[in-house]
Amino acid sequence: MTVCWFALFRQPDRTASPEDLTWLAGMLAATPRLARALIYTPTRAPDPYLNDGSPPALGLQLYFRTIGELEAALAPDGHLQALTGPGALPSLAGAAVTQQAMLVRRFPVADPVIRSGANGRFCTYLVSYEGQAEDLNAWLSHYITHHPSIMARFPGIRAIEIDTRIDWCGFLPWPRVEAMQRNKVVFDSAEALTVALNSPVRHEMRADFVHFPPFTGPVTHFPMATMMVKPPA
Repeated sequence: MTVCWFALFRQPDRTASPEDLTWLAGMLAATPRLARALIYTPTRAPDPYLNDGSPPALGLQLYFRTIGELEAALAPDGHLQALTGPGALPSLAGAAVTQQAMLVRRFPVADPVIRSGANGRFCTYLVSYEGQAEDLNAWLSHYITHHPSIMARFPGIRAIEIDTRIDWCGFLPWPRVEAMQRNKVVFDSAEALTVALNSPVRHEMRADFVHFPPFTGPVTHFPMATMMVKPPA
């Protein structure tokens, strides 16, 4: 099993400074038992159907192989308490931060090799279903059965992931959220994501959306530049 933990920092008209991102990458790389971490910062990739407003100023997605390893990192004495320590991320001081741990489901694509740009970053379209389904079992079953096979036809797609809710222990002081599902598609660049979003596959995705079982609440879609951090070998 693989689990992940999201933290999203929201602060209008602010982004994390290069110095903070450098500190963050080093701190995350030192997290015990971390499989890998993704650092998300805003970018642009127009969607013909959607404009969900201001993206998070910063996002984190940390992967662990077991729930115990994730919970150890979030424990009262866990490594990730450094995120709330004195001087942590001063460029986002005062940001509203939310967190959620989730189960990770991955789906195959034709070519999963990411060819990132010179800065080592690629692009993720980060989606969150933040409300409630009338029948969550039916909703997830439909989504998992139908939607990834359409996503896999996007030109240039490198990864598909669907994350679903779990119960978890953690002691960072930020509010928890209970998005019923998050998912993402990954591309080499914002330009590659833009091409995909303006391809016929995007219209197929929208057509499938109207067949989802009933649910309420907001759905957000944000293109995010993505930096991968791995612990030292």
